[in-house]
Amino acid sequence: MSAHGESMRCDVWLFRARLYKSRGLAGQMIEKGAVRIDRNGQVTRLTKPAAPVRPGDCLVIRRDADPLRLTVRALPERRGPAPEAQSCYSLETE
Repeated sequence: MSAHGESMRCDVWLFRARLYKSRGLAGQMIEKGAVRIDRNGQVTRLTKPAAPVRPGDCLVIRRDADPLRLTVRALPERRGPAPEAQSCYSLETE
């Protein structure tokens, strides 16, 4: 897992964190506006799959009926097994 000063493409992070089955699908959902990022108190709807994601960012992902809110904890180096992927983020409850 990478250090805090680094960033990763959003589509790659979503794929490696196992939130989408393919990087292409993650990119399509970003382009459709289904992913928002909250960084330093400013919420932005992502439109480009190459948008950077950093540890500490809060992502809101529109999936099914309820949006999924999570905080990026780490940048995975690979698409590993589910327990490894789940350690890269923490779910937020409202």
